[in-house]
Amino acid sequence: QVQLVESGGGLVQAGGSLRLSCAASGRTFGYYNMGWFRQAPGKEREFVAAITTSVNIRSSADSVKGRFTISRDNAKNTVSLQMNSLKPEDTAVYYCEAGRVGLGTVVALYDFWGQGIQVTVSS
Repeated sequence: QVQLVESGGGLVQAGGSLRLSCAASGRTFGYYNMGWFRQAPGKEREFVAAITTSVNIRSSADSVKGRFTISRDNAKNTVSLQMNSLKPEDTAVYYCEAGRVGLGTVVALYDFWGQGIQVTVSS
């Protein structure tokens, strides 16, 4: 069992940056591949970025490539999402998710998720 708590969201102007963090409980954090997803009002939850367990292979959605970077610290049981050059279309609730399938891009491949955190980008 893994419990996930996101932090770091908020309101930012277009072009600005935010860093989301996800703190995980449990001693098995290092066994899980981690992902960030987001859900805008009226839309389905979509993949943002993912990172594997120990070798830190990353993937990200085309819409955020070159702007968002996912990283993890297994010693601290945390995964982060550095978001630069933010756009109004990045506005959404962001979810941290943990799963056993590497670099999964669909929600169904993840077993645990946090409560989500709001990111709002103003134009």
